[in-house]
Amino acid sequence: MALVVAVISVIGYFSKSAFNPITEENQRVAGITPEQEVALGLQAAPEMIQQFGGPDPNPEATAFVKRVGERLVSRTAAAQSPYRFEFHLLDDPTTINAFALPGGQIAITEGLVRKLDTEGQLAGVLAHEIGHVVARHGAEHIAKQQLTEGLTGAAVLATYDPTDPSSRGSAAVAAMIGQLVGMRFGRRDELESDELGVRFGSEAGYDPRSMIGLMEILNQSSEGGRPPEFFSTHPNPENRVARIEAAIQKRFPDGVPAGLEK
Repeated sequence: MALVVAVISVIGYFSKSAFNPITEENQRVAGITPEQEVALGLQAAPEMIQQFGGPDPNPEATAFVKRVGERLVSRTAAAQSPYRFEFHLLDDPTTINAFALPGGQIAITEGLVRKLDTEGQLAGVLAHEIGHVVARHGAEHIAKQQLTEGLTGAAVLATYDPTDPSSRGSAAVAAMIGQLVGMRFGRRDELESDELGVRFGSEAGYDPRSMIGLMEILNQSSEGGRPPEFFSTHPNPENRVARIEAAIQKRFPDGVPAGLEK
């Protein structure tokens, strides 16, 4: 029986793929639909928000984060995706982090926003997180969990109907939401999101070199004390600068054009 379960899990993982028109890749997402990603992200968002102090009470700062996020979505390929993007500023002045849940729920802490010097750097953070969503890294993560956990996760998603309230309350769905809140993307996913961040930021009119300044700020934040929470969910900034510079060079071989917002 154990062998049968293992074989079915492996076949299920490798036999189901979906083409992503934004990244132009075939991805193994185990039949997870964008609608399920949206629904799972919406369910996980309240727990994530409360974990970091709840919504920030400053309406001007919140509106600023949402304005930059909406600009990034409206001017890029993210607008043609099936995802419902929402941007949250979290009332946590000490934690330095940002998150993306499947389906478009994106959050950034007040602690990280306070470290930023320019709008372009904020755009770099949010563009990176948008990259996680459109690249379907969350769905890939869930698919891999299904593979390692056998049929349990597969059975949950096979019967999960976003329009059926009864399916949302199951213990298995609750466990999956818990995984989403604590999700850590792999190094490959983070680097791909950096490249998409360069793409989306420049498409929205921001200077992609602001992402290099962002990495420098994060690196300085780790000196002489406890590393920022950002480092537990993202690769070290020192290891990402060269990849960001290469992505900028690839996108703008003749140099970054003048007039982009820093």
